[in-house]
Amino acid sequence: MGWLSKIFKGSNHNISEGHYYGDCVQDANYNAPSTSGEAFLEQENEDIDRAIALSLLEDNHNAKNVFDIEIQLKEDEQLAKALQESLSVESPPQYGNGIPRYGSGIPYQGNAYHPYPVHFPMGFRSCAGCNTEIGQGKFLNCLNAFWHPECFRCHACGLPISDYEFSMNGNYPYHKSCYKERYHPKCEVCKLFIPTNPAGLIEYRAHPFWIQKYCPSHEHDGTPRCCSCERMEPQDTGYVALNDGRKLCLECLDSAIMDTKHCQPLYLDIQEFYERLNMKVEQFVPLLLVERQALNEARDGEKNGHYHMPETRGLCLSEEQTISTVSKQPRFGAGNLAMGMITEPYKLTRRCEVTAILILYGLPRLLTGSILAHEMMHAWMRLKGFQTLSQDVEEGICQVLAHMWLDSELTSTSGSNMASSSASRTTENGTRSQFERKLGDFFKHQIESDTSPVYGDGFRAGQQAVQKYGLVRTLDHVRMTGKFPY
Repeated sequence: MGWLSKIFKGSNHNISEGHYYGDCVQDANYNAPSTSGEAFLEQENEDIDRAIALSLLEDNHNAKNVFDIEIQLKEDEQLAKALQESLSVESPPQYGNGIPRYGSGIPYQGNAYHPYPVHFPMGFRSCAGCNTEIGQGKFLNCLNAFWHPECFRCHACGLPISDYEFSMNGNYPYHKSCYKERYHPKCEVCKLFIPTNPAGLIEYRAHPFWIQKYCPSHEHDGTPRCCSCERMEPQDTGYVALNDGRKLCLECLDSAIMDTKHCQPLYLDIQEFYERLNMKVEQFVPLLLVERQALNEARDGEKNGHYHMPETRGLCLSEEQTISTVSKQPRFGAGNLAMGMITEPYKLTRRCEVTAILILYGLPRLLTGSILAHEMMHAWMRLKGFQTLSQDVEEGICQVLAHMWLDSELTSTSGSNMASSSASRTTENGTRSQFERKLGDFFKHQIESDTSPVYGDGFRAGQQAVQKYGLVRTLDHVRMTGKFPY
């Protein structure tokens, strides 16, 4: 009774295979559809009928196999494939070994990830985006969650992420292009993304005050830098070229003092500032605005003095010389080139210990004023008979006065003689423009952060003494000892 043995071997048709396809771990909580007892008996009766029929076929036709071999092989192959896929488990690969970096080794966030589109039976997962059940069809397996393809969206543009890779910032996914646009630093000169160097780092230069980021190549490709604010000039903005080779941005040009005549109101401001400190300069000291070459020649003609490198922008002279001064400011023609500037010789005669104060022309009012306040302190000490001081003490106390004048200008709504100064630019209510105030803060920052032992360390020692003992007591101590009080 061969058919009887088939009944006890049982049917080879399972109620539910429980297999699913996709790159995911099998869910232990997934339950196969349940079947009632009646369905089981019905299935068993069908198996018995089939076993009897097959047994009769064996007897009548001497068949060697109950089932068609090819069908059986095909079913076995499908079963094996399903088992293999259900055991194949991979998490989305992460690419982070070569993370781009920018600045001074700061990691540039945002690794590339691969979302995996997979197929699962209906009701197996819920979408992390819309929190609804994921039906049969494609969905994504990424960020430890499952998503409808249309629900996995870029945090920047809000569109679905259908690319093979995406980037992350915090817990938010981005298109790689959107991530680059939002977080990859751009050069503020050429407006392009700052390229990576051979080491894979995003390397750029940044001004310590303005925080202007730009490609390192612009330091050597002829990109102009403003001689006043020191910013690199963006390629889409204009600037003026002064006769002595310096470049001046249009914002600094707005308050620039261009000739000796137009600097006289500012000179009166500085004299009044010294009078308010009970430090009036009794003798008349000529003030001249000069070009770079004339300033350098006058510096070379002085026997004594220490000059701030890389460029001297002001001098207090004590020798008789003939100076070429700017008597008529230039006009700016085609290409913003300076034209029509007139200079004339000015012979300095020695009537006292100071023969003249020279200032580089073409600088903004606040910078010109701070340089003038510095040089006026040199003149005041020479006229008051101070002994020869060490460079750090003399230049340091002069920087303290320059810093004090800038402070007084920035804390007041306007300079005491601002309205009379043609170089001054104010808003309608008499206050300074936002950029001019920022520029004044920059000039103060330059004094405070100077790293030179003479000007920088000298200023900090002098500032500490003035804050502790006051200006009058500090100057008395310097006059007697040649040193700052501590």
